[in-house]
Amino acid sequence: MPPSPALLTDRYELTMLAAALADGTADRDCVFEVFARRLPHGRRYGVLAGTGRLLDALADFRFGDEDLAALQEQGITDPALLAWLADFEFAGDVEGYAEGELYFPGSPVLAVRAPFGQAVLLETLVLSVLNHDSAIASAAARMVGAAGGRPCIEMGSRRTHEEAAVAAARAAWLVGFASTSNLAAGARYAVPTAGTSAHAFTLLHDDEAAAFRAQVDTLGTGTTLLVDTYDTMQGIRTAIEVAGTELGAVRLDSGDLGLLAVQARELLDSLGAHRTRVTVTSDLDEYAIAALAAAPVDGYGVGTSLVTGSGSPTAGMVYKLVERDGVPVAKTAEGKRSVGGRKSAVRRHDGSGTATAEVVVPGAISPQDGDRGLVVPLVQAGVRVTDADPAAWLRTARGHHEKVRTALPAEAWSLSRGEPAIDTVDR
Repeated sequence: MPPSPALLTDRYELTMLAAALADGTADRDCVFEVFARRLPHGRRYGVLAGTGRLLDALADFRFGDEDLAALQEQGITDPALLAWLADFEFAGDVEGYAEGELYFPGSPVLAVRAPFGQAVLLETLVLSVLNHDSAIASAAARMVGAAGGRPCIEMGSRRTHEEAAVAAARAAWLVGFASTSNLAAGARYAVPTAGTSAHAFTLLHDDEAAAFRAQVDTLGTGTTLLVDTYDTMQGIRTAIEVAGTELGAVRLDSGDLGLLAVQARELLDSLGAHRTRVTVTSDLDEYAIAALAAAPVDGYGVGTSLVTGSGSPTAGMVYKLVERDGVPVAKTAEGKRSVGGRKSAVRRHDGSGTATAEVVVPGAISPQDGDRGLVVPLVQAGVRVTDADPAAWLRTARGHHEKVRTALPAEAWSLSRGEPAIDTVDR
């Protein structure tokens, strides 16, 4: 049984809370902000993901009897702290960028306003959800861009933790993936699912034709046949002999995918299977997808690279106290400086609608023509103010992402290392 969301917490948060309860500072009104000081090296933009999952978890963030017993077993026995936790229910405010929104260095993607004791407890949960999901979504968005309209299938469940796999599938669909192999993501979030067979299914049968026949008899001619268990070109011939020229697709999972895709397309056309698609898999990332842009490929299956953030498995977001009792506060140590005060944020656009800057300032912003406000309310006085249905929320987030990414300048789509696509400015 998974732990209560309340136990997805670092112990030092309870240490701070216990001390703050003892000296009376736990009730001080505070604002914590979530932001990334920088994007992963060479990335041009980030995509905020996981907000809906975070709000779902926040609704269940309670310390029940079993949770409190578990804390005591770990040596957390302060009576005042345990009594406070037993009565805990988040009653503060949360606001931030809409899920699916783009972000840049310094973007205040989430803010929590509450008494210190309540707000500090949320740090680990907030960061673990947003850092993971945003890293996956940011990598997946690059893959979608590299695919140039060809569909991408998320298929990385076997390469990560079982719950991380569900979150990754959700994040990938958010930014434009067509489907996932993960059934839990389909059940929880209504993400379309897809899947056919592995090499083991072919090896199970006495010959390739028998395996293909069994699959076609069960799933119909619209299925995708994996043709490279033995000889790839012969596998394609056998696939068409069994399924006919209306076979849905063949899948290539090994070798020089660009060359094999060309050969497969030529062979399929020569056999009259002009509408049979060519899908490729095998350790793809955004660079491999881009390299196949000129090849006759109709779709991509992406696994390991996606669920590991394509080399950047965390978004590097932090959760920092920026205001206490209405007074701005900030860390000033060299190398990790931050700016105090609750921030406002708008994205500035030129006359053509192209984004030109991320404007982030403490206090209010006087908007200019072409500015789009970025911060929306999410929780008020402990009550969620947005759609709580996970599937409906995700559909809305996907639509929002589709809309806002069209405003990125052209250089944002480059896969070469470079600076963020727009600058973060304070005016």
